[in-house]
Amino acid sequence: MLNFKRYKDPEKNAEWLETTMIGKPLLTTPQLNKGTAFTEKERHELNLIGKLPTQIESLDQQVDRVYQQFCSYRGNLNRNIFLGSLHDSNQTLFYKLVSEHLSTMLPVIYTPIVGTAVKKFSHEFRQPRGLYISYPDRRYIEEILDNRSHPEVELIVVTDGEGVLGIGDQGIGGMDIPIAKLMVYTLCGGVDPTRTLPILLDVGTNNEELLKDPMYLGWRHERLTGQEYDDFIEQFVTAVKKKFPNIFLHWEDFGRENARRNLEKYRDKLCTFNDDMQGTGVVTLSAILAGINVNKQTFRDQQVVIFGAGTAGTGIADQICDAMIREGLSEEEAKQRFWLLDRPGLLTSDMPELTGFQKPYAHEPSVMSEWQLDNPGSIQLADVVRNVKPTILIGCSAVAGAFSEAIIKEMASHIERPIILPLSNPTERAEAAPINLFKWTDGKALIATGSPFEDVDFDGRHIRIAQCNNAFVFPGLGLGLLTTKAKHLSDTVLWETCKALSEYSPTVKDHMAPLLPSLDEAQDVAKHIAMRVAQQIIKEGETDLSVDTDLETLISEKMWEPYYIPYRKI
Repeated sequence: MLNFKRYKDPEKNAEWLETTMIGKPLLTTPQLNKGTAFTEKERHELNLIGKLPTQIESLDQQVDRVYQQFCSYRGNLNRNIFLGSLHDSNQTLFYKLVSEHLSTMLPVIYTPIVGTAVKKFSHEFRQPRGLYISYPDRRYIEEILDNRSHPEVELIVVTDGEGVLGIGDQGIGGMDIPIAKLMVYTLCGGVDPTRTLPILLDVGTNNEELLKDPMYLGWRHERLTGQEYDDFIEQFVTAVKKKFPNIFLHWEDFGRENARRNLEKYRDKLCTFNDDMQGTGVVTLSAILAGINVNKQTFRDQQVVIFGAGTAGTGIADQICDAMIREGLSEEEAKQRFWLLDRPGLLTSDMPELTGFQKPYAHEPSVMSEWQLDNPGSIQLADVVRNVKPTILIGCSAVAGAFSEAIIKEMASHIERPIILPLSNPTERAEAAPINLFKWTDGKALIATGSPFEDVDFDGRHIRIAQCNNAFVFPGLGLGLLTTKAKHLSDTVLWETCKALSEYSPTVKDHMAPLLPSLDEAQDVAKHIAMRVAQQIIKEGETDLSVDTDLETLISEKMWEPYYIPYRKI
């Protein structure tokens, strides 16, 4: 583990860091390296004299230089690699740079470019980050956790690489996802990066291309399933709880069966969260809340069609359904308003291979007995839209172009301003392009996408495309949970998160504005969400904090910022 500690003297308004590291090891430790910003005194005391160019720079001067370097690269994958290398060499400089260019650089380090980086993980591998726990090493999980770089960990993002974005099983390449998520926690939520840990659970892969690739760095074995897999997860969670009793455990990109089972099994045992299910559900529901407000409707007026009934699609359905019940509908009334489609078509109760989380949304075949169908043997999206007349259409299918002109025009013929959310990642797999959705609805569609899209010009308007980006949710949620040291995460906390984000919708002031704020506002959104989350955690008694706690000050003090402080040699 790294041996350093930060100190503050409030009376003297002084702050400094003490470390045993000197010379080359200090320059090659990204959490501590200041590069050309080491002062003359530090260079002498820490054995750095002569190891750096003569000029001593400020952090702002360094940011100017690396921004020019960033701009010199062509192609976002090359820019992703450059930023990754910067993160590996000088963590403070990396966060300062990206925080000043958040809307430009976040899509480069996070979705959608991280999906490309995942595919090329083994071929582009340069330096390890985080911890890799492979099934053959299951007896050594505690030892592996002890090999972490940072002694005080309060947030873990873990994946097994099975359900990465819209590209599926990527094995050990999935490690880039927890790394990117933790970057976003820091950039948007101010979570201290030295208190976080990305983990890859290597349980094999069913991706034949990876298994045949001589460069693949993961465990060359078909992916574990059944009891072996569950026992391994149990070993992992048990070890994590032992080493970090107050941990916030974030699950990311697990396969759809494992994702829900893991969350439901462990959510009462520790503070835990699945971003694919809960985070995606929260941000989507926030966009829907804004859209419903624009249409001057209530949840009782909605019919929701979700194309893609996997982890994300059903997670979104769960969040919307929970909101409907909170707004006065019975569970039965709420479920009747959902129409979910997966590969075979509309989910019906007579389908033999429905998963446990799909069954609550499956309709009895008799409900559709009077429908007009294009093909009586299969109920597809066009059939559902024509017969249900949805007010909300959501895509989680990764089927590019699934929202066709005919389908969208059919939907728009039944509602003045349809809410249409093509959420699939990466961009090329989105169910529709926003410009087409505006054309097919005469500019009336209320749109939010999963991947970033360029602004569009339509009918004399310059329109920013709202993005249902989980970066609006998990950083603020995490900040609130970590500030309060919450013991568990409840559905009510997620509902408060939804409402807090929807209050930042630009449509509150202008009904023609985008449904969600811009990424440039992500830090302000995170603070707003953190406050609401912390208040609810206290109300539920899931923290040792009292109701008279000054949460605003506590949250501000919790937020880490990228700046250099003086170093002293121990």
